[in-house]
Amino acid sequence: QRTVFLKSLEGARRKMDRSSKKMMPDFFRMKAEKQPVTWITAYDYWTAKFAQDAGMDMILVGDSLGMCVYGYESTIPVTMDQCIVHSECVRRAAPNCFIVGDMPFMSYQISVEDAVRNAGRFIKEAFCDAIKLEGGKRVCPQIRAIVDAGIVCIGHIGLTPQSSGQLGGNKAQGRTVDNARALVEDALAIQEAGAHMLLLEAIPPEVGQLITSLLRIPVLGIGAGPFTDGQLLISSDVIGQFKMFTPKFVKKYADVSGVITQAFREYVDDVHNRRFPVDPEHCYHILRAEQAKFEEYAREMTEQHQGAAAAE
Repeated sequence: QRTVFLKSLEGARRKMDRSSKKMMPDFFRMKAEKQPVTWITAYDYWTAKFAQDAGMDMILVGDSLGMCVYGYESTIPVTMDQCIVHSECVRRAAPNCFIVGDMPFMSYQISVEDAVRNAGRFIKEAFCDAIKLEGGKRVCPQIRAIVDAGIVCIGHIGLTPQSSGQLGGNKAQGRTVDNARALVEDALAIQEAGAHMLLLEAIPPEVGQLITSLLRIPVLGIGAGPFTDGQLLISSDVIGQFKMFTPKFVKKYADVSGVITQAFREYVDDVHNRRFPVDPEHCYHILRAEQAKFEEYAREMTEQHQGAAAAE
């Protein structure tokens, strides 16, 4: 399986227009020129391909796949192996996008060594361009070690779903001066630890604007207002596929769940009423030269079956 993946990746690389793929120097340039970065999640081949075809700058293979793909109630059960498999799919589909692997719960919290080892898996096994991990000052040792290992590292503060229990649930953060100050301190510490980018989630736009202005590194937001250096959304929210809940900061651009449900409903109705399949539109027939032989065979089989049934 690994050989097959490497061959398919090599084929994708041959097709790659390297001039179109943005890398870290491009994102720093975009920040300086105030050109917003576009970022979206993807967990499968086709979503990633559609994102690349649409001109997306970055793709996050988020641990949100636990809810959007596996139907978990949270991101907590997601494993490294699951993240690697989905990252491989996305990498094959989008060789011209900057791919970020999301470090799942307990893949970096236990020790710095674990953090480096698991971050390396995203690069070595799935050919991601970077990794992302949640947390502020408390994960700065992990960030520093990951960067020292030569891996592009993206921080994530604000609403951090892996630690939502400590935050009182999936609630917006930074809405008081004290909380905003703590976010600013975390952001500065993450930059000082060597992170290459920072993601802000579910915080007031005033706080997002302040942090973006204070940091040298690109600052992207998901529910952090319009003043950050770029925006991230969950693909399942954008296309209307995820139905459990919709965060306030989401803009839906399609209703894929409605389209799919209606398509399945029409299929069920057609089959129940024998409107599908239609002959000859959906059927393959016996070759014309074999037709007489098949009719003779069918007649013999029918007679045998009828005889056996009568004997019973």
